[in-house]
Amino acid sequence: MSIPANLTPLRPKRKCPECGRLSTREHYPFCSARCKDIDLGRWLSGSYVIPGSAVEVEETPGSDDGEE
Repeated sequence: MSIPANLTPLRPKRKCPECGRLSTREHYPFCSARCKDIDLGRWLSGSYVIPGSAVEVEETPGSDDGEE
């Protein structure tokens, strides 16, 4: 079975955002499970941060301070 020349793939091949190799279908947009896990680790550790103004946290009365 041959693939027609005018057939557009579902997802174009892109470079892996971690290492630059071509992505694979099962790990898209990454090239491998390793690169996918590296990226997930960065998200979970807080390495990816969107800069913005500081947020002040208000304390509510009786919130875990041991007093009632």
